[in-house]
Amino acid sequence: MEENKRTNTGGNDLMEDKLRELTEDTQVPASLEPEQIEKMLLKKKKEKTARYRRKYAGIAAAACLCLAVGVTAALTGQRGDDSSSGAGAEIGSETGNAGEAAEGESTESETKIASAADYDQIYDYIQAELKYQEKQAKKQARMYSGGTVSDGGEIASADSAAMYSGSAQNAAAYTGADSTGTSGYSDTNVREESVGEADVVKTDGSRLYVMSGNRVEIVDIASEEMEEIAAVTVDPDSYIRELYVEGSRMAVFYTQSKFTQEDGIEVRSREFACTDVYDISDPSAPVKLNTFSQSGVYNTMRVKDGYAYVISSFYPDTASPRSDVGAYVPSVQGGTLEADRIFMPEQEMGSEYTVITAFSLADPQEQTDSKAVFGSAGLCYVSSENIYVTETCYDTDDTGMSRTAVRKVAYHDGQLEGAAQAKVDGMLKDSFCIDEYNGYLRLVTTITSDNGVMPISGDSSAAEPDSSNALYVLDGELQVTGEIRDLAPGETVYSARFMGDTGYFVTFRQVDPLFSVDLSDPASPQIIGELKIPGFSEYLHPYGEGLLLGIGMDVDEEGVTTEGVKLSMFDISDPGNVTEASVYVMEDMYGTDAAYDYKAVFADVEKNLFGFRAYGGNGDVYSVFSYDAAEGFRKVFSRELTYGGDARGLYAGERFYLVVGNTVESYTLSGFEKIDDIVLGSIEPLAVE
Repeated sequence: MEENKRTNTGGNDLMEDKLRELTEDTQVPASLEPEQIEKMLLKKKKEKTARYRRKYAGIAAAACLCLAVGVTAALTGQRGDDSSSGAGAEIGSETGNAGEAAEGESTESETKIASAADYDQIYDYIQAELKYQEKQAKKQARMYSGGTVSDGGEIASADSAAMYSGSAQNAAAYTGADSTGTSGYSDTNVREESVGEADVVKTDGSRLYVMSGNRVEIVDIASEEMEEIAAVTVDPDSYIRELYVEGSRMAVFYTQSKFTQEDGIEVRSREFACTDVYDISDPSAPVKLNTFSQSGVYNTMRVKDGYAYVISSFYPDTASPRSDVGAYVPSVQGGTLEADRIFMPEQEMGSEYTVITAFSLADPQEQTDSKAVFGSAGLCYVSSENIYVTETCYDTDDTGMSRTAVRKVAYHDGQLEGAAQAKVDGMLKDSFCIDEYNGYLRLVTTITSDNGVMPISGDSSAAEPDSSNALYVLDGELQVTGEIRDLAPGETVYSARFMGDTGYFVTFRQVDPLFSVDLSDPASPQIIGELKIPGFSEYLHPYGEGLLLGIGMDVDEEGVTTEGVKLSMFDISDPGNVTEASVYVMEDMYGTDAAYDYKAVFADVEKNLFGFRAYGGNGDVYSVFSYDAAEGFRKVFSRELTYGGDARGLYAGERFYLVVGNTVESYTLSGFEKIDDIVLGSIEPLAVE
């Protein structure tokens, strides 16, 4: 197979002309209203994308979306911050003991998390956010177009500038998941060990549960010949996102749109994150036990000790009057959430909620608790004890310093409690850049200035935002105990993995430095190793004793042209002297699912197998690899994919299953010889109530 080299460049004259046209009038079109953007993102999230790109191209693309700062906020959860300096500002050292709080760091009083006094306070925060967004929209429009916007000029409307819950008999029938760790089948690749996650495909060893369009199909795999035995669905105004199976329970998670009408015309929809819980004691005849509903679009969920925690993002209707509380305060099971159940941000403005609802899988008759985190929203990280809700914000001074706000919500046995909040400099790339261990929270961020965007006018090279990276250690109260600043100037964090007292993270601009950090002393983290190699790893996965697997891209020495998808096996037996033990390049491939969805990675270290989907110039391929210390990587299975949909690899017993969209193929696990295949959708689903 010939090498396929692609050069990624920045914007061009055509894009600049288009951007000028778009920014002549800052009115946001209906297609970019927050609700429409959310639908688009949810629909497109899993579609194949070329994950590698030059920084300039990413900046230009961001400008297309930033017609108004309100739209930017809807997409990324980014918002202005009145703070003038960041945590540990001007430290500039590579090791750090936090000591006394520097200007801009979180102090003890700032780490407290408070609930809303009443609904009026929430409404006032929303109005303050709108005023701020209007001001920023004018400022950004001037920067993008090189022109001016008068104080009386039209801007986006208030709405478009907004951000974007059985009986005793059922409980007795419930059986929990196998906890021995020797179940003989694979589970979803999860972020945190011992914390369950939903996905598009699950197995209990005897059956597959497959999300296919707006249905969940149940497939019997007890014999070599697969058989579809049951299906469930949701109403046409809903779209299924994920499912979860544990013992005799199956939960289906979806977003439902409810439309309102004016003069017989549908004018607006409100989204609700819903969960249907089924008893699957008889998998051929699922019985719905209950439906839980909470405001917003479904985001993610977790399961711990038999309790499910469902997380949604709710964007309030900012054009509504103060009296219409239901339009700007989230509801759970049809009831408006009480003010004292809503955690407020440190700054006195906000425009989005992260809604969290808990219920028991054994007895799912009502929610056990519900809370909401108000402000903005970014990624969520869930440890074995806490839910961390993050948001990206920017200082409002001339530097436009990027910062991350973190809100900590403790959870246990279906109960939720606000614990603490803090801010650190920089932005998180993904949930692997934040990790809790022994009561401490560790974060690695990329710090940029100028809000990470580039004006249309002027010298583009001069406009490129400055960047550096930082690592922070926070205690249980989210006070900074230790930090490292000014790491890899001009580079960006591409991946990270924390493993006990050691952390590893990859930055990239032209080469791929893999940093190793000693975190054994929370007050004084130390960089103990730095390995520089071409390309970069977008996903890191522990692969047995002393090994760390990297999946990313092979890039030339200039950091411009991709050579293909790169597999790296790092020898981390000595964290202070990490080496790249083996390399494998999949030529003519430009990206993988692993870059943006860790659940798409099949990895079983005990069986010495891992697999994922890669995108190439000649189509998509799902490949499975093994690793040997002497021989390196070995491809043991490869299947060209001629159809779309999520791709998952998993095993049960001695068979491997490849699920793509509504098709399932089975293979022998020992030699990957084809056994059977099935196209799903042949039976009538359980009727929608």
